[in-house]
Amino acid sequence: MTAVNPPRDVTTPPAPEPPRGAAAFADPAPLGLAAFALTTFVLSFTNTGLFKAEPVVFGLALAYGGIAQMLAGMWEFAKGNTFGATAFTSFGAFWIAFWYLTGHTDLSGVDPKDAGHGIGLFLLAWAIFTAYMFLASLRTSGALIAVFGLLTVTFLLLALADLTDTSGLTKAGGWFGVATALVAWYASFAGVLAFTNKRPVLPTGPR
Repeated sequence: MTAVNPPRDVTTPPAPEPPRGAAAFADPAPLGLAAFALTTFVLSFTNTGLFKAEPVVFGLALAYGGIAQMLAGMWEFAKGNTFGATAFTSFGAFWIAFWYLTGHTDLSGVDPKDAGHGIGLFLLAWAIFTAYMFLASLRTSGALIAVFGLLTVTFLLLALADLTDTSGLTKAGGWFGVATALVAWYASFAGVLAFTNKRPVLPTGPR
């Protein structure tokens, strides 16, 4: 007797292929945080007045804080992370703008007081952006909340320093910037350790 094969169930769709695209990307957040932290650390120590070598940060601002952080932002877009993409791309652009403003913009024809006010407005605009990113970070993790909270204060102090020509505020902003960098480095380190150990190692206070 000839065996009869059962009819194929044409109503059952074939098994879907594994998702591609976002899953193929490593987590770009540790890179973005590290690029932001290192560049902020160097510039902030200059703002404290302990070091008098601001041009040292220019290369970092372009290559690491700027380009590398913007790349992290683009990868966050690919992974579907709107918060990370907005943060890293924006602050990467900030560092490129800082590099151009401080090293390639001729302000010699502008009254020093007016130039200071212009830079203060530039920093105040970034303080506003950082403040609403801080509010958005309240649903992320304790580490990111601390980063954006400290950074908001840093920008406000530096903006007020230029708007009011108060050097003491610049130094205070420098110290807040150092604290911001250290927390951002911690968050980056936690992300790298979590990957290499295949489990969370350092607490970041996820929400």
